[in-house]
Amino acid sequence: MGPRWSGTLLYVPLLYGLGWLLVRPLGGLAPGLRPDQVDLAGAVVALVLLLLTLPLRLRRAWGESHPWRALGVLAPLPAVLGAFGRGLLRALALLALVVIALLASGGARWIGPAGLEGGEVLNALALVVGVGFAEELVFRGWLWGELRLQMAPRAALLLQAAIFALVHPWSRAGWLGAVGLLGGLSLLGVNLALHRLEDRGVLWGAVGLHGGLVGGWFALQAGLLEVVPQAQAWLAGPGTPPNPLGGVVGWIGMGGVLALMAHTRPQKPAT
Repeated sequence: MGPRWSGTLLYVPLLYGLGWLLVRPLGGLAPGLRPDQVDLAGAVVALVLLLLTLPLRLRRAWGESHPWRALGVLAPLPAVLGAFGRGLLRALALLALVVIALLASGGARWIGPAGLEGGEVLNALALVVGVGFAEELVFRGWLWGELRLQMAPRAALLLQAAIFALVHPWSRAGWLGAVGLLGGLSLLGVNLALHRLEDRGVLWGAVGLHGGLVGGWFALQAGLLEVVPQAQAWLAGPGTPPNPLGGVVGWIGMGGVLALMAHTRPQKPAT
């Protein structure tokens, strides 16, 4: 029978809303918690609900008897490690391009490892695994899989990238910054999907690329690199701190990786 559009549209938002509702009492039980900490707890609860319900969703809506393999989470260990390592290396290369451009233009000052504390290193690692896995499971795992069952493959790839871009914060960056962020996030969404195709369906390469970008940029901002106030937004990216995906360097980097992967011949997922 396959998934229905109503289920595709409502499944994750309902889980997120339920997670948000379940943690509301925390504000009264622990008044010292900031609102953003309560919201983070809600997101964690929603992720747990997603992990618990995804196998049932795939069995009933997709007719899939091996849900975690279909999502690209379970695969032979060498395939998982190889894919994750390639994704991480690509993330580091993209971040290096951004750093070199900022230093060369005078938009940033290098501080080095001495400016990074141990707690910030742990936070960066948590972002690599947490944000990378959670968002890739939702977008390149579940959402892209549902869309491919309901439309042409190319349309499904482009639509998941567009949805991925739209759900991220971009509207406060001014119209030019918003255009830059939407374009950069869309390019990233396409790159992440092609990375999964290149890895024969294994999700962990996309996790490494996505998590490496998020965690690596956090580590740079937390103490390795100081972006000066005079840095040009068109180069460094909009926002405070800037998001390099919305700048020219980020677009060039994403476009370069896309060009390298665009002609990779898709293969059947690893089993």
